[in-house]
Order: sequence, then structure tokens, then C-alpha cells
Amino acid sequence: MKRAPKVTLLLVDDHALVREGIRSSLQRYPAISVVGEAANGKEAVQKCRKLDPDVVLMDVNMPEMSGLEATPLIREMCPKVKIIALTVHDNKEYVLQILKRGAHGYVLKDTSPAELVRAIESVAGGGAYFSPSVSQILLQNVQSAEPAPQEPVGELSGREREVLQLIEQGHTTKEMAARLKLSTRTVETYRVRLKRKLKARNVAELLKLARERRWL
Repeated sequence: MKRAPKVTLLLVDDHALVREGIRSSLQRYPAISVVGEAANGKEAVQKCRKLDPDVVLMDVNMPEMSGLEATPLIREMCPKVKIIALTVHDNKEYVLQILKRGAHGYVLKDTSPAELVRAIESVAGGGAYFSPSVSQILLQNVQSAEPAPQEPVGELSGREREVLQLIEQGHTTKEMAARLKLSTRTVETYRVRLKRKLKARNVAELLKLARERRWL
């Protein structure tokens, strides 16, 4: 059987220990090959021109040239290269800025190696990938810009009922995603939808209102 070609990756972070840690973690995944490293955005632009990687995994805050500044330059120079922001920041300003400049994904530095690999493979395959908290930010931004259509408050889909029951049982988003064979992003969407239907501000209020309506 012919093996799929490896995804080539350029690591960009101003901390050598961070780059070393990521490289070491990815060595367990033969489908990904780290072909180069850069310590700032300026080096990243130069290395992209030279190495032409499939994916650039890039920090946002760096000296000389930040990831925000480097992203549009790389996209213009190497339009086929996919860019994933890897950062500790999950605030709306950072997320929206780098996505507007051409990034294809946004992953937090506390993510697991397995999730990071999923992000790399998803983006390399033409998709997008965002950490769950980042997906929540994007969803809220869309909702604030364009009101969602009203859904019947008294009705739950089968999948919504499953998610609600798992929330009551105390499962995390990742656990629910694994049980239901869904992405964490999809599970987050169901959680937001449930809260919207009941106009609940948090999980405790969601469960209280759901019990009052005998949904649980």
C-alpha cells in the first residue's frame, strides 16, 4: 500500500526550548516531518521561501517580526503554505487579527501533542482547526455580528438531548466528543445552542432550567 506523503512543518518560536519540546513531541508521529525552525517572523519568511513547507506552526508574539506581521507576508509569498498560530493567548483580539491576516488555525500552547497533530493534519488537508476555547470566541463573534435564527425553545434534537445528559453526568467537552464520535468544536456548538435555547448563563443554570422543563 502506498503511504501518504509526510506533512512538512516549519516551527517558529522565539524560545528554543519550546521548539525543541514540540519537535520532540512530533517525533512520535511519522506522518509529520519538521523540516526547519525559525526564531522570529523575519526568519520564518526566509525559511518559507527556502523550504516551502506544507504548514507553518508559528507563535504570535516574537522579536524583530511578530507572527501577526509575518503571516500576510508568507501568504503572499507562498500561497500554498498553511499557517497555524500557536500561542498562550486566547483573547478575541489576537484570534481575529491573525485569522484576518491569513492563518488557517489557532491552537493554544497547553494543547496535547495528539491534538496538535490533528490540527496540523487538518490544516494541511485544506481544512481549519481551532482549540475549543478559540472556537467559542469565533462563535460568539459570529453571533454578535449576525443574530442566529430563533429555534423552538420547547424542542430538543436527539443529539442535543445526548449532549445535555452528558453535561449532567459531568463529562468534559473532550470526553463527550469521544463518546459521541464528534469533534470538540461540534460539541461546543451544541453546548452553546443548549444555553441559547434556555437562555442560561452557565452550566448550573442550564441544568436547573432543563430539569424544570423535564428535559432531564
